[in-house]
Amino acid sequence: MQIFFQQLVNGIALGSIYALVALGYTMVYGTIRLINFAHGDIFMVGAFFGFYSVSQLGMNVYLAMLLAMIFSSILGVIIERIAYKPLRRSTRVAALITAIGVSFLLQNAMIAFVGPEVKAFPSTITNSIFRVFGIVFNTKHILVLVITVLLMILLQVIVKYTKMGKAMRAVAVDAEAAQLMGINVDRVISFTFAIGSGLAGIAGVLVGVYYNSVSPTMGVTYGLKAFVAAVVGGVGSIPGAMVGGYLIGVLETLVTVLGLSTYREAAVYGLLIVILLVLPAGLFGKNVKEKV
Repeated sequence: MQIFFQQLVNGIALGSIYALVALGYTMVYGTIRLINFAHGDIFMVGAFFGFYSVSQLGMNVYLAMLLAMIFSSILGVIIERIAYKPLRRSTRVAALITAIGVSFLLQNAMIAFVGPEVKAFPSTITNSIFRVFGIVFNTKHILVLVITVLLMILLQVIVKYTKMGKAMRAVAVDAEAAQLMGINVDRVISFTFAIGSGLAGIAGVLVGVYYNSVSPTMGVTYGLKAFVAAVVGGVGSIPGAMVGGYLIGVLETLVTVLGLSTYREAAVYGLLIVILLVLPAGLFGKNVKEKV
């Protein structure tokens, strides 16, 4: 039982990272019905921004997280304005293919810039060990969990209680009606990309701090699993993305501790298939009928 709770702690730490990235997927889809496959690579760029800020500039890791968040937000808005905005009235397939193209562009540009090798993220925090009822916590567990929970609370406050958050919800329901009501839809969409990309950027630095490594291809693995988390929770649902992220993180960790680490990817995608068969809209999603 103690091993189970220990792995639960590890799974929650991993799930926190998936949840942060999944929030970006679900917010963008909820607003403009676009699956932004470049989101995982924005996460990767944020990780490298943090890596170079700490290793080359000697920056404090917490300041590096904040700047990576800001940089990723700006990058997300630039991508939205250049790649997605001109296609807003095009088919969803065109936007989806563009998102895949942007993903490859970011990944290969980073490989050309820093090389394909895995980089060792500097150990910037003292990793103290704590024991509670025999369960081991370390500073990295606590750091990842605390930052994730704080950001989720901040996101909930923004979405539920701010003017821009209300505008985001209005655009998600009906963009044309929202525009008729005087809401600047373009500004709302840019704000959504900024928030989602910022969360991905700080998640990238957290991965560097937690696993002490970053690579130009890390966006594919984490991005895909975060997307699965968003689908499991219900694409478009913010609470669903959080729950989906933690579910995937815990499942992956428990499969590994059972000695089936080679099957952990299969377990994640198996869960996705089961959820889609039983609840096609995800755990927190709503079935929406579309006109053909």
